[in-house]
Amino acid sequence: MKLRKPWRLLLLATLGAFGAGIVGLTIAYVVVAGSLPKVDTLSDYRPPIITRILGDDGTLIAEYYRERRIVVPVAAMPEKLVQAFVAAEDSNFFQHQGIDLVSILRAALKNIRAGGIVQGGSTITQQVAKSFFLSPERSFTRKFKEAILAWRMEKRLEKEGILFLYLNQIFLGHGAYGVQAAAENYFAKDVGQLTLAECAILAGLPQAPSRYSPYRHFDKAKARQKYVLGRMVEEGYITPEEAEAAFAEAVTVHARESNFIEGTGYFTEQVRRYLEESYGEEALYTGGLQVYTTMNAGMQRAAQDAVRDNLQDFDHRHGYRGPERVLSPEEVEPFLAAQAADIPGPPPPGTTVDGVLSGSATKEGALTLKLRVAALSGELTLPRDHWAAPLQVVKAGEPFVAAERGRAGRLPLGSVLRAKVVEVRPDGTLLFALDQKVAVQGALVALEPATGQVKAMVGGYSFLESQFNRAIQARRLPGSAFKPIIYASALDKGYTPASIILDTPLIYKDKTEGGEEMEWKPKNYEKEWYGPTTFRDGLTRSRNIITIKVLEDIGVGYAANYAQKLGIQSPITRDLTMALGSSAVTPLELSTVYAVFANGGVRVTPTYIAKVVDRDGRVLESLDAADFPGGPGAGQKLIRQVSLRVISPETAYLITNLMESVVRHGTGWRAKSLGRPVAAKTGTTNDLKDAWFAGFVPQLVTVSWVGYDQERPLGEHETGSKAAAPAWVSFMEKALAGLPPVDFPVPDGIEFRPVDPATGLLVTEDSDNPHIEVFAPGTAPTRYVMDEQRLEARDFFKMDF
Repeated sequence: MKLRKPWRLLLLATLGAFGAGIVGLTIAYVVVAGSLPKVDTLSDYRPPIITRILGDDGTLIAEYYRERRIVVPVAAMPEKLVQAFVAAEDSNFFQHQGIDLVSILRAALKNIRAGGIVQGGSTITQQVAKSFFLSPERSFTRKFKEAILAWRMEKRLEKEGILFLYLNQIFLGHGAYGVQAAAENYFAKDVGQLTLAECAILAGLPQAPSRYSPYRHFDKAKARQKYVLGRMVEEGYITPEEAEAAFAEAVTVHARESNFIEGTGYFTEQVRRYLEESYGEEALYTGGLQVYTTMNAGMQRAAQDAVRDNLQDFDHRHGYRGPERVLSPEEVEPFLAAQAADIPGPPPPGTTVDGVLSGSATKEGALTLKLRVAALSGELTLPRDHWAAPLQVVKAGEPFVAAERGRAGRLPLGSVLRAKVVEVRPDGTLLFALDQKVAVQGALVALEPATGQVKAMVGGYSFLESQFNRAIQARRLPGSAFKPIIYASALDKGYTPASIILDTPLIYKDKTEGGEEMEWKPKNYEKEWYGPTTFRDGLTRSRNIITIKVLEDIGVGYAANYAQKLGIQSPITRDLTMALGSSAVTPLELSTVYAVFANGGVRVTPTYIAKVVDRDGRVLESLDAADFPGGPGAGQKLIRQVSLRVISPETAYLITNLMESVVRHGTGWRAKSLGRPVAAKTGTTNDLKDAWFAGFVPQLVTVSWVGYDQERPLGEHETGSKAAAPAWVSFMEKALAGLPPVDFPVPDGIEFRPVDPATGLLVTEDSDNPHIEVFAPGTAPTRYVMDEQRLEARDFFKMDF
């Protein structure tokens, strides 16, 4: 039967169009395909992954990344997780060759009905192709390239290989790339521990991670979970009963905590800077380095707690500085309304909020303040002995007046008080504790003297509020904490612990550059003079005059060079004020010096890094030579610490023994609470702007500092013993809890002799209250007190009257 002419023309036209289309597609393929990247590179999948910072026991303390991704093999993933993603994203994945024409047609029809793009129709393979090789733009050209690459990938890779790429590469919200990071992010689990219910929630995220976020939109995440479970039933992966049980399962979403484990920020930032300088930004944030540090997580937490608690105690000793601001009556309601957007319900205990003072009541001497926070209310009580008391609430509009001796502070209604939530009561009201921002700062650094390994470092009250690391960046005057350096240098110049120095007034006169005369009259802290004083007592009692006279005798230049030899790198003031700690140093520098004393005279360079390993397990640098059996190769290095004897073991022991006296009988008395041998020295500047406590046991050296960033006096009696020592003691009590008490090792040749403290001469062992003194070999006195006394008597009778 012959076709009629119109139909014949239509058929020819259709065949022509189809042929032209085929030709066009062929030409397009030839043109486009030649410009596409080769998919062979996917066989060596090396995506950006996390750099992990570990403590000395392997504890994870920080992570650095641009994309938080942890690559895991498909074999480590639950089968139900893989099935959930396939069912939700590409049900024909195991049948098609990269392109699913049925899905594309289905998506096209839905898009036509919707009048826009509502469904993509891309296979998992196409999604991988887009993720690795193409931009996210929506265009026919990009889709065409995507299809070609997907087809090529199916020819080159196994299905499991494509799933490996997809499930490790895909973005699943809140910074998580890949299923392992997402499992940690949302459920605080390893991917292999996920339940079916959790697998279905993760598989529902790729379409819109933000919209279906379990953190922000749990109801939408559950709706999407139900869809995924339904698709798994349709594909035969699970039974309807399993789907129902999974949907009914109570899923707990754990908000992932910050990269920084609390209290490690100052230490890990120092490590981060080193890694960026050494390996570059790309390696740090995408290279997946494993960095083993010297930090002990337990000691670090103890250090952070000790510094914070001590600074809060200091802050409270100096009273209440006043409200954050004072609102007028017209400003109160708008302020509370604005708060309501951020505080929709009762905040959990421990949260710090701004509460508006709305009233007060007094009962049995205690003042109770009524506070409003957003739509909530609560109260806080100030007993008579509270650190902020006494306070008196006055009417709105009056100014705040701080409390002074004998006069209560005046706190107006409408004051915005910084308060910490202590309890949420059953009726929804809140119980608060008064708080205020700590204005003073502190630092603490602890290291092992034998290895130089920094075990803990705190550079301020809060790393989140200030990243300035006062432990290594702030040079401050050490005051009397510098004196052991002067005394150690004097021991090497012939002084002994029994040497006698006269504590008498001093006056130094000089002329300024302008020719004006000036006087310097140094004084002891007590503003008294004590006459003949032993070298030991001079350090034990921290006598300024004794230290100045010793420095003047041995020479300023000699002592300055000695300080540099011990580890002081900061500029040193080369005049007699050096005796009083007039050369600014960092806490780390001072700890390096004290470590020399604790380490028997050997100086070791402080270090934070023990080992760095790349993503392939190759050691890039290490403290341990055993990590490089044949010696470091290209791109590898052995971390070489300077380990240098700078003073004799005898001198190191003598100065340590002298500083033990500072603890037993002097300003370091707080350290006696450790119940073990301790050597320490306090440091306080004349104007009380800096307070120090530096000390050590044989296993650990620790330095504590307190001061204001913008230098000003700490306050009356805020010495090193009162302001800095409590943090030192608190930290050391926890840090040494698992370590047995150890005596400081005594070098061979050290001599112990009974002496008379008043003269420094020998006495017999049966004398009344003999003092046993220590001496370097050959330096003990040879004369006895009784011989001197007999000589004086004989001389008297020989005199010619």
